[in-house]
Amino acid sequence: MATPREIKKRISSVKNTRKITRTMEMVATAKSKKLSDRVNASHPFSNKIKELVGALASLASVVKSPYLRKPNTVRSAALLVITANRGLCGGYNSKTIRLARTRIQELKDQGVNVRLFVVGKKGISYFQFAKEKIEKTYTHIDDKSGYKEAEEFADFFLDLFAREEVDTVEIISTVYHSSANQEPEVTKVLPFEAQGEANVGSNVLYEPSPADILESLLPLVVKTAFLKAILEANCSEQIAKRVAMKSATDAASEMIKLLTRGYNRIRQAKITQEISEIVAGADSLN
Repeated sequence: MATPREIKKRISSVKNTRKITRTMEMVATAKSKKLSDRVNASHPFSNKIKELVGALASLASVVKSPYLRKPNTVRSAALLVITANRGLCGGYNSKTIRLARTRIQELKDQGVNVRLFVVGKKGISYFQFAKEKIEKTYTHIDDKSGYKEAEEFADFFLDLFAREEVDTVEIISTVYHSSANQEPEVTKVLPFEAQGEANVGSNVLYEPSPADILESLLPLVVKTAFLKAILEANCSEQIAKRVAMKSATDAASEMIKLLTRGYNRIRQAKITQEISEIVAGADSLN
């Protein structure tokens, strides 16, 4: 049985740990609020871009653009897996990695050559341990990343697709649906698939021309898709970290209660024993 001094030292240690987890929870809460505001602010722009491209969807067969290439057979696929650089965020990384493994196996079963690109130290270390070939790694993506990083990704993958080195580009990341719901999903970025009916009417004047507008909008749609993936992944990471640190803080508080109760019992038993010894000594003197 532990001594009162050992239990007291353990209580002090758990209290220090609780201070750390509570601080990390507060930091994650502030960051998740800031990032969720950025995600919500980006939705009107991305939705409007999709609306404009959907209005020009009928011109997809007319515009001669390498980004509109539709391969009959997918021979090579580029997968961008977005994970975190740090842990302490519950199942955020493991869920994304599990989905990535499933998707990689599906493509390999179809005879597709998979070119893997990984964001985040957690994903990099896992795939290196699993002996999975990684073509390129990125560790500079954090909660401050934004359009600049999204543009770098978009230009790189658009170039691969235009040079026909890959036939499809997919992002595997955690998608932010709400503050209570974030799930890892596979987002297909290329080849471009315009959705919706064409709406190029005679009452609308396009300058310089609808075809030129569509061709200039296509790279912007891809850049917006990468920006959305980065922002939502970072926001989901902070929410997962907040939840994990809240659970750790609650567990530490419960542990302190149990240890304090045990300490009081041992202390009471020791006091009772000392009183009994004093009474027995007094009786022996009489």
